Amino acid sequence: MLEPIILEKTKNSPEIILDKENSTFKIAGRSIVEDPGEFYSPIHNWLEEYVKSPLPKTDFVIDLEYFNSSSARQIMEIIMLLEKIQKSGKIVKVSWLYEEGDEMSKERGDEIKLVSKLDFEIKEYPAEDY
Repeated sequence: MLEPIILEKTKNSPEIILDKENSTFKIAGRSIVEDPGEFYSPIHNWLEEYVKSPLPKTDFVIDLEYFNSSSARQIMEIIMLLEKIQKSGKIVKVSWLYEEGDEMSKERGDEIKLVSKLDFEIKEYPAEDY
């Protein structure tokens, strides 16, 4: 069994949960890490292993309030890995969440949905009151 990856979010890095046993796959927060290749490398490696023996259904949640262009490339690599799972006949659904009024996040989700071959849902959630 794949050991889960659970990373707490920081000011510049997202929360990451990749937990096959509990069927939890999530990236949330901000992704403006110094070296996205280094930061996302363990995530890509984990997903490469997961692709070899995925669950019958994978629900992957992406809830990024902000990510820079170098992180966008890493997100696309994750999407491509998820597409490999779908090609093997398993079900993959991506839920792209964005806060009400965050048009930039919605647009980025729309852009990824256009090039993705996955079941890709874009969902708005209410803005928090501060």
